[in-house]
Order: sequence, then structure tokens, then C-alpha cells
Amino acid sequence: MTRAVVSLNAGSSSIKFALFTLGPDGPEHAAAGKLEGIGIAPHLVARGADGTVLIDQDWDNGARLTHEALLRELFGWASQHLPEHEIVAIGHRVVHGGMSFARPLLVDDALLEALDLLCPLAPLHQPHNLAAIRAIRTLAPALPQVACFDTAFHHDRTDVAMRFALPRALHDKGIRRYGFHGLSYDYIARTLRETDPELARGRVIVAHLGNGASLCAMHDGKSVDTTMGFTALDGLMMGTRCGDIDPGVLLHLQMQEGMSAANVETLLYKQSGLLGVSGVSSDMRALHQSPDPHAAEAIDLFAWRAAREAGALISSLGGIDGIIFTAGIGENDPIIRASICERLAWTGLIIDGESNARNAPIISRSDSRIIARVIPTDEERMIAVLSLGVVRPAAGVSQ
Repeated sequence: MTRAVVSLNAGSSSIKFALFTLGPDGPEHAAAGKLEGIGIAPHLVARGADGTVLIDQDWDNGARLTHEALLRELFGWASQHLPEHEIVAIGHRVVHGGMSFARPLLVDDALLEALDLLCPLAPLHQPHNLAAIRAIRTLAPALPQVACFDTAFHHDRTDVAMRFALPRALHDKGIRRYGFHGLSYDYIARTLRETDPELARGRVIVAHLGNGASLCAMHDGKSVDTTMGFTALDGLMMGTRCGDIDPGVLLHLQMQEGMSAANVETLLYKQSGLLGVSGVSSDMRALHQSPDPHAAEAIDLFAWRAAREAGALISSLGGIDGIIFTAGIGENDPIIRASICERLAWTGLIIDGESNARNAPIISRSDSRIIARVIPTDEERMIAVLSLGVVRPAAGVSQ
């Protein structure tokens, strides 16, 4: 029987998962899939490593099915169709580790209780991460589960990079700049050390651009500064999130427009960003295809904001040697990459139009002072690697 580890990323309406077998060179991708439409019209699709569809299933009248019920369905399918795999652990993306959790940890009652207390810091993510952990504890209580924290990569930044200009008592209570997308940044840092060791030792900005978006300034593979702060709402403009905003706007919305805190939360998380500016879509692909001038304005604002934030991070680094594009937009959208790079031409960055158009690994010209790369991220693999580091001794797994 082949030993394997499962990576799980549970959101409010979807669960992404991946199966990795334990090969001699580390986790090897065997299957991946997504349960989406939870609470509305659940749909499950999973594919093997070669892209073959393993399951494609809808549930009639499935709106009432919970995360736990659907995970039970997934477990049942896996036991029937993947019987040759022995699961040694399930690793979970947990968005917030707060001030205390800076490394992956085996889940137990005490950890779950502590993570529950962090839910107010990530109300749209953390509860669903923990719900999936609890569901699997019910389904397979003996199966080791590992919590991998999205904030952990940024945990060792300097105090000045994590502090707001608020009274110290609030900082000491945990109101500080945590940073997110850490699993993605960790994966990129490790990959860059393999593909370009010299650049990895230098000053690099990684642009994680997707429906959620942020930038991270790294020096020698370590986080120095990042655009997201106390929540995953901060920093760059995103698909439906506003990003950085004058706090006076929030006061105005509540005190002058009469909006409740809940309504403001909905506005900032779900109705703003690309969707709010364009009035068309939160999907960058749809905006590129739209003739609506507001769609073009949203695209331009996205690139402008990204370049502006990159300029600030260059200051944090004291210079720049390279920029890495990753995630859905970063890996696949040459128009956005070109627009950002052109706004950073003052750094000596010269983009190669042909290489950029075909999403090549290097998209800067040979005479560019700054190297620009495209590196696909793999948060699921990162979760698998981190989880194995926790459970390997107990599971008797070699390597």
C-alpha cells in the first residue's frame, strides 16, 4: 500500500484538496480536486496527476449539505476509488496563527481551542478552516491532522514592520500587521533557491496576484515586509476586496451613510475591488473581454496599485534585484504583468514582450537590471511538505 498525505484548503463555499504520495524525492502529486458551491449547488471534480477526470459529481437538492456531510461523501469516494493509498496525515491551510503559532502543528483539543479565539481576526476564513478539521476528527478520529498557518512565513519580521501607529496596549493585544499568503510565499522562496540561488539570496518582491492578492518583500528568502496586515483585506485591490483604504471612509460610511458594521464588512470584502470598480465582474479574464470602459478602469487601477505597493516594498528592502509573479493572474496574465513592469521601469526593469506573452519562466530582457520571473505556486504541495515534517517521525515515514 502506498503512503500518502492529503492537503486541504477549506473556504466558505469550497474545499480544495490534493493527494500526494510519499516518493523518494518528496511528495509526488497523485490527484487533486475541488468541492465548490457548498450551500448552493455542490459540485465535486477530481483529476489524477495526468489530468484524467476521476470524479465529476453534482448533488440534487444539495443546498443543505454541510462541509461535514460533503467531506463524508468525499471520504467514501476516496475509500472506494483510491484503496491503494494509506493516508498518514491530512494537512490544513489555517489562515491565522496569531502571535503564538509560527510553525505547523499537530492538531489537538488545546490547539483547536486556541485557534477558535483567532476567528475574529479572520472571520471569513478561519471558521471554515477549523470546521473542516473538526469534521475530519469526527469521520476519522485517529487520523493525524496538521495545521499549517498562512501567517507563519511573516512571523519573524522586525517589530517596526508589524506595528500600527496605535496605542501600545492595542499592539500588545494582537492588533498588528500579520501578513498572509505565507504558504504560497514559502513555496516560492524554496523553489527560487533551487532555480536561481543567486537571486534567492538577494532582494526580491513576490507578487501573489489572484482573486486574493498581495506582495511580499523578501531578502535571502525571508519575509521583510508585505502588503496585507491585520486582515486579508489590506493592501492590494483584489477581486472583491478593496485593499488599502482611508480609515476615515469607514467612519464616514457608518456615521454619515448609516451603514452597520456588518454592511461595511460585506461592502469591503464582497462588493469592492475589481467587481466594485468595474460593475462587471471580479474575474480578470472577464474584464479583459468586456467592452465596458469601467472594466478597463478596474484593470488599470489594479496594475497601478500593484506597482505603487511594489515601490513601497523596494524602500523596505533598500533596493531590488528581482520580481516574481505567481498565482492565477500573476502566472497567466501577460497584460497585467506588462502593465506593472512598465510602471517599474525606473528600477531598470525591462520586460521582454515575446517571453511575457508566452508566460515564459523569465520575462525580462537580458539587458534588464532587474530580473522578472514567473513561478507557478503550489500551496497544496507546501502544506504536504510541512505536514510531513510534523508527522514523519510518528508515522515511521523515512526521509
